[in-house]
Order: sequence, then C-alpha cells, then structure tokens
Amino acid sequence: MKADRILLYLLLAGIVAGGLCGWLIGEAMSAWDWVGKLFLNALKMLIVPLIVSSMVMAVAELGDVRRLGRAGGMVILYYFATTAIAVLIGIVMVNLIQPGSGVILGDGEIPEVVAGKEKGIADIVLSLVSPNIIEAAARMDVLPLIVFSLFFGAILTTLGEKGRPVVRVFDGINDAILKMVRLIMWIAPLGVFALVASRLGQAGGGTGIANEVAKIGKYFVTVLIGLGIHGFVVLPLLLRLLGRRRILPYAGGMTEALSTAWSTASSSATLPITMRCAQDHNRVSRRSAMLVMPLGATINMDGTALYEAVAAIFIAQATGFPLGAGDQVIIFLTATLAAIGAAGIPEAGLVTMVIVLNAVGLPLEGIGLILTVDWFLDRFRTTVNVWGDSVGTAVLDRLYGTADEPRPLAGGSR
Repeated sequence: MKADRILLYLLLAGIVAGGLCGWLIGEAMSAWDWVGKLFLNALKMLIVPLIVSSMVMAVAELGDVRRLGRAGGMVILYYFATTAIAVLIGIVMVNLIQPGSGVILGDGEIPEVVAGKEKGIADIVLSLVSPNIIEAAARMDVLPLIVFSLFFGAILTTLGEKGRPVVRVFDGINDAILKMVRLIMWIAPLGVFALVASRLGQAGGGTGIANEVAKIGKYFVTVLIGLGIHGFVVLPLLLRLLGRRRILPYAGGMTEALSTAWSTASSSATLPITMRCAQDHNRVSRRSAMLVMPLGATINMDGTALYEAVAAIFIAQATGFPLGAGDQVIIFLTATLAAIGAAGIPEAGLVTMVIVLNAVGLPLEGIGLILTVDWFLDRFRTTVNVWGDSVGTAVLDRLYGTADEPRPLAGGSR
C-alpha cells in the first residue's frame, strides 16, 4: 500500500505540473501530445480483454444464470435512477441561472465533430448487438461486447464440467490484465502530465482559456455547479445511505481513478484503474467490480447526461427558442437515454447531444457555441461519471448479494 500511496502522489504531482506548464508555457507544450497519447493507448489496449474477461467471470461467479437477471436488472435500474437525478439537477440549475440570456449565437456551422452523426434512440438499441463481434472490438464498441460477454458467460454456466476450463481461462486473463494495469500505472504520472500540459497548450495556455471561458462564463459555471451538486452531494449521500460506506475513506481509495479520469477525459480508458482501485483499495467484491463497473462505464454517464440537458436549454435560451414544460420533459427523457449511447471517450457527449437537440428542434449549429470550452468541461463530467460508477459499485455490492464473501472494509464500515 506504501507503493500505491507514492504512485498517487506522483499522479497528482503530474496533473499539477502539467496544468502549470500548459497554463504558463502555452502552445509549446503541444510537443508533449505524443507522450499523453502513448499512455492513453496503453490503457485503451486493455479495455476489450478486460471487459470481455470480467463480464464472463462475473456471470460465471453468479453460478445460477437466473441471478444474472436479478443482478443486471438492479444495476440498470440504479444507474437509470442516478442519471435521471443528474439530468433533473442540470435542468433546474440552467433554468435558475439562465446562462443563455444575452448570449448571441451568431451564424455558425454544424461542428465537424457531430456533422453527419445524427442518430436516434432506435440506433442506440440496434447498437446493442453487432453482426461482427470482432469488428465491434476493433472499433471499441463496448455495448455489443458487453451483451456478447454476458450471453457467453451465461451459456458457460449451463455446460457443467465442459464449461469450467473455459471459465478458468477467462479468470487467468482477468488477473493478467489487472497486473498489466498495475505496471502501466507507473508511467501514469508522466502520461497525465503530458495529457494535461499538451491540451492546455493547444488551447493557448492561460490567456486562451480565460478568453474562451469569458465568452460563455455563465454556461461554464452552470455546468460546474450542477456537476458539483451531483458529485459532492447526491452521490456521497447514496454511498453513505445505501452503500453504508464512509465517504472520505472510500473517495480516497478511488483517487487514482478519479485523477486519471480527469486527465484522460475517458471513462473507458480509466476503467482498468477504476476496477483496480475498487478491489484493492476499497475492498469491493471481485464479483461486483467485474459486473457493475464495465456496465457503469458504458451506460452510467451521469455527468454527460447533466451536461447535455444544460447545453440543450442553454442553446435554446441563446437562440430565443421558446421551451415549454413539455419540451423540457422531452429533454429530460432524451438526455437520460442518450447518455447510454455515449462512448466512454473524450467529447463523445457532443455526438449524443444531437439526439437531444433534434428531439425538440434546436439547431445543431448551437453546438459550435459551446465547443470552445467543451474539452475542459469534458474532464469534469468524466470524473463525475467515474465517481458515479464507483459509488454505484459500492451500493450494488451491498444490495444485490455478496454478503457470502466476507472481507475487510478498507473503504469504511458498513
């Protein structure tokens, strides 16, 4: 644990140093971009084998395949509830603060990042099943991988002796991947330094960031307040009341994952570290971590959903588009559902926001208004996403039946 503490301090030092260098030196720090990408790629290469092996093992360890339906149903219901709460907070805050009042949208074009990527709820449902699972893995499409892995693991439990050697193979893969995560984390301080410094440098350093925030400062603050309420009030209350964990020790155990989430802006890339922190530092059961966290990194996007609701209503305010109560209900529903389809990669929320805007007839050009600060807000909402996954795992670890696995609770008493 002493080595973990040293690594954590180095990781935090990397973020601070990267922030200072990017802020003060500016564009010259863009030269470090390749170092950050190397670290990010090292994490991303573990995502597919980790998700497949952990989901297969999670189902296999349930034993009775009928328990998968109960456990999976509880996980999905919980995550839908927390996402809905986050969206509601966002809608309330954007209506109270009115950040779009007085902002001039101007004539803009649909940003390239979302151009031609309009999709609806039906597309999200279709994305659950891929005709080519190898191609889905190559594209890092996590949803069909999870569906296939759950199905495959469930079938293995029905094969008796024939299925056990296969389960042992996936068990070994899972352990090997987590050991690889521990080794990769020793280059994390340099990686997060490069990611933060290069991104701030590309934004023009301190002056560039200040200019960007000044243009739509009220929107920026509204999103941060909403994320703060959800991350510092709602989720800790759920952790304490439903998970019966002490908040500060549990949050401390997840610091590595939260720091990595902020620096990478990718919940998928952070997943291996999130799972390791939950098991090693907070003594969440292996079964819960393997089942709940990959699902959470895919469908539990509290921060993204909140941001999409705020952004949609902000664009409506800036364009003078009248939104009635019915329109805001539609935004609530579509933001909650669209977040499920958001990939756990940087700025993926911009793509799924198209669903929300199309649902109430708002112009896609409005996305260009928030694009200048989105990369920075993306880090905060990704951190809330990962924190939500971590809290959800602790809550569901207690609720859906792992009491038969006694363990010391380093993350706090129950």
